[in-house]
Amino acid sequence: MKRSTPVNTGAPLPRAALVSGLAIAVAGAVLFSTKAIVAKLLYRYQIDAVTLIAFRMLFSLPVFAAVALWKMRTQPPLAVRDRWRIVGLGLLGYYLSSYLDFLGLQHISVGLERLILFLTPTFVLLANMLVFKRRIGAAAWAALGLAYAGIVLVFVHDLAGGAGNTALGALLVLGSALAYAVYLIGTGEMVRRIGSLRLVAYAMCVSSVACIGQFFLLRPAGMLVQPAGVYWLSLVNGVFCTIFPVFMTMAAVQRIGAATASQAGMIGPVSTLFLGALILGEPVTGVQLAGTGLVLLGIYTLSIKQ
Repeated sequence: MKRSTPVNTGAPLPRAALVSGLAIAVAGAVLFSTKAIVAKLLYRYQIDAVTLIAFRMLFSLPVFAAVALWKMRTQPPLAVRDRWRIVGLGLLGYYLSSYLDFLGLQHISVGLERLILFLTPTFVLLANMLVFKRRIGAAAWAALGLAYAGIVLVFVHDLAGGAGNTALGALLVLGSALAYAVYLIGTGEMVRRIGSLRLVAYAMCVSSVACIGQFFLLRPAGMLVQPAGVYWLSLVNGVFCTIFPVFMTMAAVQRIGAATASQAGMIGPVSTLFLGALILGEPVTGVQLAGTGLVLLGIYTLSIKQ
């Protein structure tokens, strides 16, 4: 099977390739961040996180299953050890992480949720320091300080606003970010061996089965009958906020490299903040903008240093 040509980081990219890659990365980041907006709209129909995530996976599973079957037919079978690792990573990275995220969104603003999730790279960095004994330089520590100062600023602001159980929601989303950070660490070596598309397709299939199975274990089958708005929003959640961002991010990385695509993805928290104001009526204050700016500056500095 022909492999994708890696991005040559030693030579400048053609302008057309750079522009198209950046456009795809930005669009993917905005679409992925929009899942928080869609979740808030779905909660207005009085459904819970278990039902929400099950509907999301019901609409996205067919595509990921088709990709997984294609990879199974065109590539050698995985070793038994890799199969079990993918099961574990799928449960951790896309089931547990997504479930905690949607639970947290019941209590906090979409702006704070996106900022907390945006700290995932800092958790990966800290894990590398604690587990793999890798040294963190002074500049990286300063970047971490900026990012966490921004989170604290927005968290205190939302806490004072008294909108829902902010502390509980923030802890749930923090757990989501930590789970996804562990997933990223666990997939690092596997991506190089089996490929990102194959890994994501398999892991998403595992996650989908877990989410749908959880629904039938905890909720009556009658809850599959919902108003039309739930189906339409779930379709948006599954296709435009899940499938499209996954493949768009991969396409962007292939064109412009992981580092540049990651930096372009910083538009996500900003887009969520303003979409939350436009669609949900969540206020955008100077404190939120300042906190968002600190987080983005910290993560940008960290990405450059890494």
